[in-house]
Order: sequence, then C-alpha cells, then structure tokens
Amino acid sequence: MFDRFRRSLSLRLLAIFVLTGGLFIYGALGAIRFVYNSDDVRGLISGHLSLHVYYVLQDIGSPPNIDRAIAITERVPVDIRILGPDVDWASDPEFPILSDLDFGPSPVFSDRPDAWVDELKGVEFAEFDRHNFLKMQQEGYDIVVSTPRIRDKPGGPNLVLMIIAFGVALLFVAFLAVQWLFRPIRQIREGAASIGRGRFDYRIATSRKDQLGELAADINKMAGSVQDLLDAKRALLIGISHELRTPLSRMRLSLEFLEDEESRDNLKEEIREMEKIVAELLEAERLNGRHAKLTRSRVSVGELIRELLDDFFSRDIERIEVLPVEENLFGNIDEARVTLLLKNLLSNALRYSPEDAAPVKLGVSREGEELVFVVHDDGPGIPLEQMEHIGEPFYRGDPSRARQTGGTGLGLYLALLVARAHGGSLTLKNPGQPGACFEIRIPG
Repeated sequence: MFDRFRRSLSLRLLAIFVLTGGLFIYGALGAIRFVYNSDDVRGLISGHLSLHVYYVLQDIGSPPNIDRAIAITERVPVDIRILGPDVDWASDPEFPILSDLDFGPSPVFSDRPDAWVDELKGVEFAEFDRHNFLKMQQEGYDIVVSTPRIRDKPGGPNLVLMIIAFGVALLFVAFLAVQWLFRPIRQIREGAASIGRGRFDYRIATSRKDQLGELAADINKMAGSVQDLLDAKRALLIGISHELRTPLSRMRLSLEFLEDEESRDNLKEEIREMEKIVAELLEAERLNGRHAKLTRSRVSVGELIRELLDDFFSRDIERIEVLPVEENLFGNIDEARVTLLLKNLLSNALRYSPEDAAPVKLGVSREGEELVFVVHDDGPGIPLEQMEHIGEPFYRGDPSRARQTGGTGLGLYLALLVARAHGGSLTLKNPGQPGACFEIRIPG
C-alpha cells in the first residue's frame, strides 16, 4: 500500500488535499476560538446561560411549586423532575429515575481555555437515551430539566455521522476529479513504453489542452523526429551497402589475375567476409523496418530442417543431432527467414562447441499456436554479464574476434529480428551455465 501511495501522483495529491483541508479546519476553529475568547463573547454567553438557570429556579420557587413547573413545561418543550424530602414529581411518567443518570461536569461548560462556555456553577449534566439532562439544586431539592421532552424521541440523523458521510463523499468526488486530471499520465506511460520498444509510429491519443496534453504532444513529436532520423539512417545504410557490392565484385574479378595464389586466397576470404557483412546488414535493415514484409506460407518443418542441413551443414552433419520431429508438423511461416534464423543459431553453436564435444541439438515442437525451436550446444555458454548484450548488432562475447571463434556479430541479431518479425521471441534459457540453449517461439 505504501509503495502504491509513493508511486501514485493522484493518491499523493489527494492526501495533500485532505491534509490542507484538515489544517484549514483546525486553523479556522482556532481563529474562531481566539476571537471568541478575546472579544468576551464566551463570557456573554455564559452569563446568559447562568441567568436562564436563575430564572428557572426563581419560577419554580422554593420550596418548589409543582404548578409553576407545569407552567414552564407548557411554555417550553422540556420535561422537569423534582426530587426532595417531601416530593418526587415528574412532568412525564417516563422520566428516568435520577439514580440511573450519571451526572457530572460537562466538557463544554468549563473554565479551561479550550472550552466554549464558562462553567455553570451549581449545574451538573447527564446524557441518556439521546436526551440531555441538567440538574440544579435549591434548598435540598434536586430539579432536573430534560431536553427535548421525554416523549419526543430524537429520530433525526446523527450530526457527526452526517458530517463524516459528507466528508467521505467530498473525498470520493475529489478522488474522481484527481483521477480525471491525471488520466493522460496513464496514456503517456503506455505511449512511452511502446515508443521505448521501438514502435516510433505510435502516437499518444489525448484531447486535453493542458500541460499534460502538451507533454503528450511533445512526446509524439519526439517519436516522429526519432523515426525520421532512423529512417534516414536506414536509407543511408542500405544505400552504402548496395554501393559496396559493386567495388567488391570488381575486386573479386581483379583477384583472378593475381599470380600469388596464397595472397589471392587470403584476399578472397576477406572479400567474402565483407560481402557477408553487407548481405547481413541489408537483411537486418529489411527486417528492422517499420513494416517488415514476410512471405508466409504453409511449410513442412521437417522438410525445412532437412534442406537446411543439406544446403549449409553437409560438412558438419555429424556434429548436429536433430531430435525427432513430429510427422506432418506444418507452420505458417516465412521459410527463407526461418531458415536464416536456424542457420545463424546452428553456425554459432558449432563455432563455440569443441570438435570433440557432444553434437549440437536441434529440436522443434508445437505448443498451442506456436512453433518452438530449441538449439542447444556443448560450448562454454554465455556469462550472466553478457546477457543484456544478446541480440545487439556487432556484439561478440569473444573480444579477440578471431575468425575461428566468431564472425561479424550479426548472427544473433538477425535471428532475433526474424523471430520478432514473426511476432515471436528468442530467449537464452540457461544464462551463466555451460552450453548455450536458445529457445525460439514463433506463432504459426
């Protein structure tokens, strides 16, 4: 609860309203009490109340006159009980017995500075069955006045409960108003999260014209600017990659006339490496576009794997173990892109697995609406500190970048892009453990 309060602006603003309202009420009451005391209003009210008590005692007389007491109850909506040495009379038979009433001083009538009225000398107070009783004494007689009349049962709502209910209602209305005021924050958070995931075409929908609306408009404008910048970068990269193909082709042709065979083979290897980088960059930018175009079709997964091994891994077929594939397993996928995905993962697995290690395992199954591919090698695995870099372009765990231990650093990046383009995912299942195990889930 505290964590939610700490993170919620609306709850904190509501708390500020409540605290401000409480301080205002406390300050207003303090100011009223200060004025009330300083202007002798308190003394004036106390004097009038004392005078009324005196008049009641004078009207009843001493010893008490029952007829006069009856006359008072007829003029004023009160009941009176008189108890003394030779009398026990009540204007209403239901008047409580005095021994059942707990008389004592009242906190309202006190000489303390925080009391509203000065103490009434010779008067005690009691409360019973929602009636107030005032007991006065005169020459050995107890005179008790009840207000309202005993037969008048107060049936109206409790004032304290009414005030509490009204306050709660006001708090609820204030909470709804605060929720409405901060409603765009939720839309801004969702929009920022979508933009952070690379959906730069996402726009925060809000019709507000206040500062939150202006913030949403600024974020939309920023997303558009970032998208334009990335589109320009992508177009430049694709253009450069295309332009590099022509001089690379010329270099390859010129190498055929080089007499030194060893130098020619070395340069050919370097050119092939450059051509591979160019091809992978082009494919990455196509997949990383705003709308990656896939050519989906109904593909036999078993046949796809057989063709993959025949076309790319015929020399390493003994180092790859394909787990049994369910017969008639089909998927609605882009065959060429999924082949590229598996090719890159198997190449990485073979590259990092020692020659005498256990074969790289390739498995595929269907779970619900998803095809699940698993590639598990027997290499050193991927350390925990490198987890956050999985799928980054040009990142390789081996800093030496030796040809024997790694390529361009685009293999996992391309595999991740293919999985995402299909609406799927690529996950390392055993970080920090020997033998990397990648799981690919593709809807289809």
